[in-house]
Amino acid sequence: EVQLQACGGGLVQPGGSLRLSCVASGFTFDEYAIGWFRQAPGKEREGVSCITVSDGTTDYADSVKGRFTISSDNAKNTVYLQMNALKPEDTAVYYCAARWPPVARMTIDAYDYWGQGTLVTVSS
Repeated sequence: EVQLQACGGGLVQPGGSLRLSCVASGFTFDEYAIGWFRQAPGKEREGVSCITVSDGTTDYADSVKGRFTISSDNAKNTVYLQMNALKPEDTAVYYCAARWPPVARMTIDAYDYWGQGTLVTVSS
């Protein structure tokens, strides 16, 4: 059974940092691409970042470039999203998702499997 578990969310002040983790199981990790998405209250879900696990190719939404970094630890079947210089507008539920073929995409419809989401709140 394919499972994706996202964790690491919480409350952080503007300018602070958080690291989200997405732990995958039930599939061959390096044969997939993993994406991070977020959904703020009253807004549509949007792509944040994605990575092709096998070769490390990454992509980012313009709104997070230079602040967020996606990476993978293949030995742990885990993808991380390091979020720095957080802003109130980054507040959202963050989801990780997996897709095959293993080509990183920022399009929601391209993903086959989804995790349950972790809440990030940026507020003073």
